[in-house]
Amino acid sequence: MQPVLNIGMLGHVDHGKTSITRAISGVWTDTYSEEIKRGISIRIGYVDVSIFKCLKCNTYTTKETCPKCNSKTEFMRRISLLDAPGHETLMTTTIAVSNIIDGAILVIAADEKCPQPQTKEHLMVLQAMGVKRLIVIQNKVDLVNRERAEKHYEEIINFLKEFGYDENEVPVLPVSATFNINIEYILEAIQENFPTPKRDPNLPFMMYVIRSFDVNKPGSNIEKLKGGVIGGSLIQGKVSVGEEIEIRPGITYKVRDKEIIEPIVTEITSLFTGIDSIQTAKPGGLIAIGTKLDPALTKGDNLSGCVAGKPGTLVDNTNILNMSYKLLDRTDFENKPLIKGEPIVLSIGTATVIGVVAMVKKNKITVRTKRKVYPIMNSNIAICRRIGQRWRLGGYGKLI
Repeated sequence: MQPVLNIGMLGHVDHGKTSITRAISGVWTDTYSEEIKRGISIRIGYVDVSIFKCLKCNTYTTKETCPKCNSKTEFMRRISLLDAPGHETLMTTTIAVSNIIDGAILVIAADEKCPQPQTKEHLMVLQAMGVKRLIVIQNKVDLVNRERAEKHYEEIINFLKEFGYDENEVPVLPVSATFNINIEYILEAIQENFPTPKRDPNLPFMMYVIRSFDVNKPGSNIEKLKGGVIGGSLIQGKVSVGEEIEIRPGITYKVRDKEIIEPIVTEITSLFTGIDSIQTAKPGGLIAIGTKLDPALTKGDNLSGCVAGKPGTLVDNTNILNMSYKLLDRTDFENKPLIKGEPIVLSIGTATVIGVVAMVKKNKITVRTKRKVYPIMNSNIAICRRIGQRWRLGGYGKLI
């Protein structure tokens, strides 16, 4: 069964996003070797979860049998959890997550003062990207005493008020991921605060690509090789096995030191949601699309940041972007107006690209990007600026 909702797990590094995800789903999403070695999320991790409710004791769970009274539970819906990196150097990956989620869970550790730098920055990202539905988890309450937990709760409430959130509208849940305490209330809050969005299945199919990979093991028989796989989330329409799809910007190669980017057209050979094979995919949750592409084109997330769509419905790639923009009110650095010639980093959909401001006119800019990108109309674009030796979120905009 395909999930109907994407929920992002955001928060400061080491505040427990991946631990909360495991407590809910039973799956540890940090599987990339560098993530295991460093103990932090680097790539986008995701897992699908089915939510059930026991009508007898009114408890939410991920099991078909109630853990409290052993009664048979009723299926509510299936969701996808996207675990975003919390480290400041991986902010562009977090921004990519925010472009495909319907709501967010902000994880804040009780053993540190609130807010921490990325706690604040992640909330800025959510507001800039237009993600309005939010749940806050006060994690690691097992590491502090009652007095500190209550004081930390007040810090969270004051922090949310600074960003214009009403404490009666945003649930703040005390949780211990280590001991699986209050996990059922997270599921309840998801059900009550994150409605399933209405989708139009008649729009042309379009998907943001967040992962791409080669599923073949080293030494596989050439006759049994499988085509490359792309993974992501449909933002509109539906698509079925056997249909053709177009991927833009596409593949990049060089001819006489000149970089060329060309779209790819291929056929869908399989569709998967989690481990389940499906014949037709629609918006909601994350899917994997098997194709007839040479797996060398998709390995190592080579097509991450692309857009897949119905052939003939996608516009041309471009390296000139005309945007309206707004700068964020930053208190931790001086966020001066953009100037002509300034290098910036743009996050468009799930793509990240470096560009230079070619023109500034009031609240509008023209940006010349280093490489061609697919222009996604009506999508929020995050703008990162060079502050010292780091790229920091400075503003957001839309294509015009």
